[in-house]
Amino acid sequence: MKEIELIKKYVPKDKLAEALKKYQAGYPVQYIIGNVDFFGYIIDVDENVLIPRFETELLVEKTIHLMQKYNFQNSKVLDIATGSGCIAIVLKKEIESLKVDALDYKDAVLNVAKKNAHNNKADIKFLKKDILKDSIVGKYEVIISNPPYVALNEKVDEKTKYEPQDAIFASDDGLEFYKAIAKIGKKNLSNRGIIALEIGYNQKEHVSNIFKKYFPTALILAEKDYNNFDRYIFILNNCE
Repeated sequence: MKEIELIKKYVPKDKLAEALKKYQAGYPVQYIIGNVDFFGYIIDVDENVLIPRFETELLVEKTIHLMQKYNFQNSKVLDIATGSGCIAIVLKKEIESLKVDALDYKDAVLNVAKKNAHNNKADIKFLKKDILKDSIVGKYEVIISNPPYVALNEKVDEKTKYEPQDAIFASDDGLEFYKAIAKIGKKNLSNRGIIALEIGYNQKEHVSNIFKKYFPTALILAEKDYNNFDRYIFILNNCE
């Protein structure tokens, strides 16, 4: 199995037996190894941060495409709920002219993100903010987020029990953070701007309607992931 080979490759021999035992019990291989390849960049992960997924790689890829299409290469970007910092890091590395701010609400999370930014030589400003309570200062041309979006009563993969639950689950049927981001967007998005979001497979209509309320004239696009699930919402405000 590929994952077992990875463990054998990266875990010291004196810790291998323990690591394999944890893996057999369902502990995520990414935490055992301590990092994950995200968009070609090595991102360290531990139990303080969500493990980056392929779906989020595609969010970044699609966002970069839109930024290039609508000439947002010299923009100021806000990454909300940055976690490991993977989104912010890739955006800054792929489009060096961007100014990127990234926020999360826990020191332990931000410490992981800062380490990843340092290791990847990505110049990012990190902010400690709780978007459900704190206000954001300044204007941004691009706001991007992969927020917690799983409803509290929704069943998930058993392995996710090892990941930070507050990075997975959200109240209000999983919509709590989208409502907060919409308010931030109304206040902090530049007149011409993009909001890029990862969403739950069954949230397209709900999230679209939340943002239509705040951006009635914007073009709102829904796009699918590799498994053909509705996974992304893009709000293009005055971009045409």
